[in-house]
Amino acid sequence: MSQLVKAAGPTRRGFLKALATTAVVGSALPPAVASAAGTGTRSTHDVIVVGAGFAGVTAARELRRRGLRVLVLEARDRIGGRTWTTTFEGEQVELGGTWVDPLQTTVWREIEAQRIGFVADAAAERTLFPTENGFGFFPPEESFGRQGELLTRFSERARELFPDAYNPWARADLLRAPDALTIRQHLDSMNLSALDEKWLTGATGGLGGGSTRGAYTQFLHWWALCNYNAEQYYGINTYKPATGMNGLARSILAEAQAEVRLNTPVKSIADDGRQVTVRTAVGSVHTAAAVVVAVPVNVWRTIEFAPGLSAAKLQASRETIGVPTAKKLWLHVTSSIGNTYVHAPEGYPVDTLVPYKQTSRGWLMIGFSGEPRLDVNNAAQVQEAVRLIVPDARVLSVKGHDWGGDRFALGGWSFRRPGQLTGLLRAAQQPQGRISFATSDIASGWSGYVEGAMESGLVAAKQVAVQVAR
Repeated sequence: MSQLVKAAGPTRRGFLKALATTAVVGSALPPAVASAAGTGTRSTHDVIVVGAGFAGVTAARELRRRGLRVLVLEARDRIGGRTWTTTFEGEQVELGGTWVDPLQTTVWREIEAQRIGFVADAAAERTLFPTENGFGFFPPEESFGRQGELLTRFSERARELFPDAYNPWARADLLRAPDALTIRQHLDSMNLSALDEKWLTGATGGLGGGSTRGAYTQFLHWWALCNYNAEQYYGINTYKPATGMNGLARSILAEAQAEVRLNTPVKSIADDGRQVTVRTAVGSVHTAAAVVVAVPVNVWRTIEFAPGLSAAKLQASRETIGVPTAKKLWLHVTSSIGNTYVHAPEGYPVDTLVPYKQTSRGWLMIGFSGEPRLDVNNAAQVQEAVRLIVPDARVLSVKGHDWGGDRFALGGWSFRRPGQLTGLLRAAQQPQGRISFATSDIASGWSGYVEGAMESGLVAAKQVAVQVAR
């Protein structure tokens, strides 16, 4: 059985559950990974997988298990996609998706099968939450208890609208009107006090890139996946693989035994009805009986498809599903607050700070931001942003990633927009000729998590296996 190192005390993760992204260090890759093939290179395989994030490596392994020859083309110099394991101040850290949970059965069982082991984040000793005229300290049981009551009220229709969390259309007859609502519209309908609004906006609107962008039904769907329960919702972002997401992705890719080429962005994908031709930006040409496009929905519009993308797929890509302003950062900070979880209302340039580890000079903390103008690698800018909440904060160093500014992601964690669940998602999931699509963005279950990426990769592999057999 895998080793489980459990945190002492209650957990307080949950607000940032949409972050289903972290990546692997490019220097530690399986032997099958090679550099880009240059101009004039041609190859033929049974299936080509575009993208080596968790959806892509999962699809590649499943296809190899079916006896197919697989080529994986990855634009970056690393695998992992919107996951990224790296280091900061001597610590292994994640710049993208981080957490897994027993509720997420595919990825949890994968980690157990790989004998990787789990690490559980420790809980903060206290919290810093909004007050009527600033911020104040609260015991975790008080702040999360009160906010949990508000989130339960916000999500009171979740059981009615999502009785089966893994079939989000189970009550399609009821969904169309609520799916048209933004989070902001639902918040307005609740007639909250000014303080209750502050406590809710960061925990709902901040996840979706702003309460006027995110769909009310996306949050309800996550609530349903957590069994309509605040305690499970708060606990969902607690456990992580001991090797980091890096180690998990490497293990899956090693089992896939596929040919993998890094630094190989795909320029075009053409399906003539008999085979699919993939042309890369470095000039190589690859053909296969079928292709899995395992890149984020936001990136679909940057690839030339022939025939062109369906109207629904192109609309989804233009509207975006991955939050286009999503940023994650790590801070080494000294301040008077110590081991404190910090929660700010919507509108603050850094909306959440999570304590990670005490150092001889201060604390390592995880931060999240949706502020387009914030440079998450500029310590002075980050310090100015943090001081809006923690006035005596001094940022000693910082390391972050702007997922919206990443041309191979164009956004971070998944959070659907109004109307996408009922109007676009099912169409986005469907194959297009000999081309199938795999990304956490279009998962029926844990969209925004590694679990969703793996779900989507397995579905796409089954779809293309049918095409190859024809």
